[in-house]
Amino acid sequence: MKLYQESQILVFVGETGSGKTTQIPQFVLYDDLPHLNNKMVACTQPRRVAAMSVAERVAKEMDVELGAEVGYSIRFEDKTSPSTILKYMTDGMLLREAMHDHDLSRYSTIILDEAHERTLATDILMGLLKEVVLRRKDLKLIIMSATLDAQKFQKYFHNAPLLAVPGRTHPVEVFFSAKSEGNYMDATLRTVFQIHSIEGEGDILVFLTGEEEIEEACRKIRAEAEDMQNEGTGGPLAVYPLYGTLAPAQQTKIFSKAPVNPTPGGRPGRKCIVSTNIAETSLTIDGIVYVVDPGFSKQKVYNPRIRVESLLVSPISKASAAQRAGRAGRTRPGKCFRLYTEVAHAHEMIDQTYPEILRSNLSSTVLELKKLGIDDLVHFDLMDPPAPETLMRALEELNYLACLDDEGELTALGILASQFPLDPTLAVMLITSPEFYCSNEILSLTALLSVPQIFVRPANMRKQADDMKNLFSHPDGDHLTMLNVFHAFNGEEAQQNPKQWCHDHFLSFRALQQATNVRNQLKRIMEREELELISTPFEHPKYYENIRRALVAGFFMQVAKRDGTSKTYTTIKDDQKVLLHPSTVLAQESDWLVYNEFVLTQKNYIRTVTAVKPEWLLVRFMQNHLSDQVLTLSRTLRQTTTISLHFKKEISKTR
Repeated sequence: MKLYQESQILVFVGETGSGKTTQIPQFVLYDDLPHLNNKMVACTQPRRVAAMSVAERVAKEMDVELGAEVGYSIRFEDKTSPSTILKYMTDGMLLREAMHDHDLSRYSTIILDEAHERTLATDILMGLLKEVVLRRKDLKLIIMSATLDAQKFQKYFHNAPLLAVPGRTHPVEVFFSAKSEGNYMDATLRTVFQIHSIEGEGDILVFLTGEEEIEEACRKIRAEAEDMQNEGTGGPLAVYPLYGTLAPAQQTKIFSKAPVNPTPGGRPGRKCIVSTNIAETSLTIDGIVYVVDPGFSKQKVYNPRIRVESLLVSPISKASAAQRAGRAGRTRPGKCFRLYTEVAHAHEMIDQTYPEILRSNLSSTVLELKKLGIDDLVHFDLMDPPAPETLMRALEELNYLACLDDEGELTALGILASQFPLDPTLAVMLITSPEFYCSNEILSLTALLSVPQIFVRPANMRKQADDMKNLFSHPDGDHLTMLNVFHAFNGEEAQQNPKQWCHDHFLSFRALQQATNVRNQLKRIMEREELELISTPFEHPKYYENIRRALVAGFFMQVAKRDGTSKTYTTIKDDQKVLLHPSTVLAQESDWLVYNEFVLTQKNYIRTVTAVKPEWLLVRFMQNHLSDQVLTLSRTLRQTTTISLHFKKEISKTR
């Protein structure tokens, strides 16, 4: 507290489990007493699940109601009140607040937690707060990290004082695989069953890469554990998944106590948590003694040349491996089973994970920075500046979307787009949708595109799931199919028992519920910004056509054209050969498509596609004054279709 009182900026290093996330904000709160000056303390988290669970825990510790003195704010959910004085929030939410209040004048102290994770929002916040503390001498800033790369943070923040606190950890015995595993999923399951049947009491934490993989692993572990219990080779085993999009009620189950074996002298009961890298640092779960680490995580990767951002399963860094192993020694000596060789760990793994800012599409970031009043993007003081090409691509994309003018200044559309917590493409589509008399439908579609996949396709029931999906399918493509699902979900029949209805129709109840919440939030922003909410009558012949035209208004840079009569398509903007993803419901072979996502596997796929007409693209390009793009597009069109005289005249004008 002495260092906090004497310094404006403090770098705090505390190992995972040292209590920094729950205790430091409380110490600051009781010392600072921000409510006396009508201010509050903010503590940022890189993940939504961490912001919610930590706020709940601190509220219990302080014996106050969650949402009163202690609250949280995450995208599409705000659980705070006028009496809130300690606010946990995602770093992205603090960034959005900074757009409207450049000096963040509501806060007396800002704590950036888990800064070592180096998310996109964290890096921008650090650059921003570095400037804010120079303008606001009354603002205190604490940077909290779990790794020993603290000297870099110290140097970046004007050689701020450093305080290191050891964690309360026990020794962890680390085991490596003797040889490389061919299938890490099989090896993971095999290891879990061996631990359950051989090792002493203690809970198991398994790291996997994503929701689908985790749910599949949970199903297999539950089935095998039941057989083991019946045979007497293992005690009762409670299995819980953990990932970012899991409902809060499901997430809290991971903190429940392990089951007890009712048979005297039988194998111990335990719980097994199967998690993404959320459990590396963001959450501390007591009782974990065994960690199973296959050595992979999903990471965002961006290629600016072909403008493709993908979530790829990648090897973790040595720093992540150390964090995972440390989870086992929280309550007593533990064991970590690494399903890769010691040689691979020493020579093939990088030391630290590359910061997200170096591997992301920066369109949303550039728009945020412009709204934050930062015009000189090249000299904005980031800890690790991104590649110039990535920055140029982002500026180019925003210019095409008419969010920035040719001088790089924010346009009226850009200012409006920055009000929405969305990718600029989705924001522009939503803002322009009233022109096509379908803003209600585009609002629903935007919400659906902002949540995880709504269709469920279990490995053992793929045929039934596909048949159910066909009930909702629209011949023109996937966007309209998703809209049909959403309309049906909100219909009278489904709402009688929505959970059962979703189960019967192989739909994700959680994703559709989330989409409804997102839609309500976006609707409030539209009403605040006085954007018209309008629909074409359903029986009108142009009902679906208007929606497709509105899609083009946002996704005109994500267009693909069919190569002759073959099954391959070429993306217009970046000239990439692609195939339609097998999940598409497009019933007719269309020459022109808009797509939502470019998927990189062994082949290049485009996913969530809808058929469009080429003349709609020309109108959109000309509206944005993209004369070079119009000429490129028109040359392609001349080879494939007859262009009306009107469009020929318009094109000749742009030359």
